[in-house]
Amino acid sequence: MKIICIDINYRAHNMETGQALPYEEDDDPVLFMKPDTALLQGDRNRFYIPGFSSDIHYETELVVRIDKMGKNIGERFACRYYSEITLGIDFTVRDIQAGLKQRSRPWEISKAFDHSAAVGAFVSKEKYGKSVQELDFHLKIDDKAVQSANTSGMIHTVDKIVAFASRFFTLKTGDLIFTGTPAGAGRVETGNILRGFLEDDELLDLHIC
Repeated sequence: MKIICIDINYRAHNMETGQALPYEEDDDPVLFMKPDTALLQGDRNRFYIPGFSSDIHYETELVVRIDKMGKNIGERFACRYYSEITLGIDFTVRDIQAGLKQRSRPWEISKAFDHSAAVGAFVSKEKYGKSVQELDFHLKIDDKAVQSANTSGMIHTVDKIVAFASRFFTLKTGDLIFTGTPAGAGRVETGNILRGFLEDDELLDLHIC
């Protein structure tokens, strides 16, 4: 199992992180990977802040789970390769990431550390009677809404991401794709409780320790 993520997929998040260049539909998605040890799922609903940094940020994202093998998938057929979705948190060590970017060095360690990819309960993509590009989602921290978006705001659609990723990586059953975070990403602190909602369903409940 592998975890594929997209760097920037909402324009407002691009602006809040101070990226120098805009990301547009004509650009290729920018992908990065997390190992299977990054996965935090199921009854392990506690995220422990690692000892190498206290500057850990949450990024709430729609996540799709691949349910059959595929390679060089056409975009119009990509919807056939996933049937379940959820919300996830792409945890980021922001201070380490910023330092590595300043030196033009790879920043995987700031994204791919253990338990940096938390995922909630999966539901059928058909559950809400909408396209995956029409779904509302939001994150609350200690009952305060901190991120809220609709998947229509993505720069690259889910199907485009699946198709693009399959050009380079054979997608296998169980692979996860994190589809990018909207504006509102921020720092977590010990004691925070993160709750993620897709439409009206609470799919993610995570305690920060």
